[in-house]
Amino acid sequence: MSTARTVLVTGGNRGIGYAIAQEFVAQGHRVAVTVRSGEGPAGTLAVKADVTDGASLDAAFAEVEAALGPIEVLVANAGITKDTLLMRMTDEEFEQVIDTNLNGVFRVVKRATKGMIKARFGRVILIGSVVGLLGNAGQVNYSAAKSALVGMARSITRELGGRGITANVVAPGFIDTDMTATLPQEHLDAFKVKIPAGRFASPEEVARVVTWLSSDDAAYISGAVIPVDGGLGMGH
Repeated sequence: MSTARTVLVTGGNRGIGYAIAQEFVAQGHRVAVTVRSGEGPAGTLAVKADVTDGASLDAAFAEVEAALGPIEVLVANAGITKDTLLMRMTDEEFEQVIDTNLNGVFRVVKRATKGMIKARFGRVILIGSVVGLLGNAGQVNYSAAKSALVGMARSITRELGGRGITANVVAPGFIDTDMTATLPQEHLDAFKVKIPAGRFASPEEVARVVTWLSSDDAAYISGAVIPVDGGLGMGH
């Protein structure tokens, strides 16, 4: 097993974030999750925070570090969608998604890396999406934000790579979560046809890639985009 680390997962109360936090706990790490509502999995410290609000993040980081020690692994997972076609998308629908899914990632990364620089160790894992590079009709806001995470991870790598800190993007494809469960069956069938693996992933399949990336085994991987998409985004 890898060294036990202090891990923070943003948006850890459901879906992929919940599964990631659960997997870190199972592997013996000290795990905190940020939530806007609800709770994280058993064994995690849940702190209320909104990634669009710097003051709430300052309070959350102070609480986590007081309880568990400096954050060594950050998984920036919190995100929202406001899907609609470009012609119908309002300025607010674009800006809100960017503020959570991109600016929010910057806010948590900036706070987490301070301690990582001091410790000369850190793992920054940004949860992207296959649509960040593939694109998707109705998701101009979401795919723009997810695409931007690639440039962010690569710039962090160039800035902090010499200090034992890695920064990578994990790009899930279609995952069986509450979010996909609400889609009509014909949409799900149409998506599935495009996936070479012929199925959606379980959240646990994403979680295990994230925990591996944070481990000592992945110390020489940085600035990478690791797809967990069954082959959907190949070539991107």
